[in-house]
Amino acid sequence: MKLLVSGGAGFIGSNFIKLWLKNNPDDQIINLDLLTYAGNLDNLAGLESDSRYTFVKGDICDVNLVDKLVASVDIIVHFAAESHVDRSIANSSDFIKTNVEGTRVLLEAARKNGLKRFHHVSTDEVFGTLDLNDSKKFKETSPYDPHSPYSASKAASDHLVRAYFHTYGLPITISNCSNNYGPNQHPEKLIPLFITNLLLKKKVPLYGDGQNVRDWIYVDDHNLGLELIIKKGKIGETYCLGGASEISNLELTRKLLAFLGKDENEIEAVADRLGHDRRYAIDFSKAAVELGFKPKVSLDEGLKKTIAWYQANQIWWEKLKK
Repeated sequence: MKLLVSGGAGFIGSNFIKLWLKNNPDDQIINLDLLTYAGNLDNLAGLESDSRYTFVKGDICDVNLVDKLVASVDIIVHFAAESHVDRSIANSSDFIKTNVEGTRVLLEAARKNGLKRFHHVSTDEVFGTLDLNDSKKFKETSPYDPHSPYSASKAASDHLVRAYFHTYGLPITISNCSNNYGPNQHPEKLIPLFITNLLLKKKVPLYGDGQNVRDWIYVDDHNLGLELIIKKGKIGETYCLGGASEISNLELTRKLLAFLGKDENEIEAVADRLGHDRRYAIDFSKAAVELGFKPKVSLDEGLKKTIAWYQANQIWWEKLKK
C-alpha cells in the first residue's frame, strides 16, 4: 500500500510515519509538508535514505501538486493543520486557509482520482467544552460546538469530509482525538513548553486558575489507534481516541515539577486564554469495541519518557524556542 501523509513533518504526523513504516515494512509513504514553523524534517532524521519514504515540500492548497500526488497513492492520511489555539485567536486567516480549503483540495483530488481512501485526523475541541462537575464525555455522536477559531476550522473540515462521503461516496473515516504529547512536539504546546522552560530554569506560565481539565494521550497510542482505523475502521464512520488520562492543568504542572525536581515557586500565573474551554474528556468505547483500541502508555510513564526525550534533545528544541 502507498500512503500520502499530509503534514508528515509535524509532531503527530512524523511519529505516525515512523510507526507505520516500522509496523508495515512493505508499504511506501509520500510525506507532503509545507514546512511552516511547526514542520521540521529533523523529526524524520534517518528516513532520508529509506526507499520507502519520499518527502515533497508543498502546500495542500496547491491543486495541481496535490492532484498529481494523490493519483499515485492508495490512501490519504490527513494531518496537515494549523493547530495552536492561541495563534488562531491572534489571526484566524491561516487556519481557515489550511484547515478548510486545504482539506477541500485533498478531498477533491481523492474524488477525481478514483475515490481514494481518505482518513481525516481531527480533534475533540470541535465538541466545545464540558462541565467540571459533570461525568459526561465526548463521543462520536456529541454535537459540534467549537469555541475557538482553530476548533471552528477543524469542525468545518470534519463536515466537509462527511459531505464528500454522503455526496460522492468517498471512502472516508474520521478520528477525533484528545490532547497529544510526546517526542518532537513543538515547544509552544503546554507539556513541551513547561518541560523546556524548566530545563532552562525559567518559570512555567499557567493560565487562569489552572483548573481546566484535559484528557492526554501519548502520541504513539494515538497513532496506533489511527492504524487500527485505517485497517479495520468502517467506511463513513468516526472514531474517538482518548488516553484515559483526565487531569487539570495545575495537577499536570505539579507532576512535571515533581519529575524534574522543582517546586511550585516555578509556576507563574498568567491571564486566562480568551474563550478557554473548561474540560475535555473522550469516551473511546466505540474504538475499543470495534477496533480493539486501548491506550498502552499511562500518563506518568508517558511524561517521564517525554521529559527524557527533551533532556536528550536540547539542540532540537532550543532553536525552536528562539
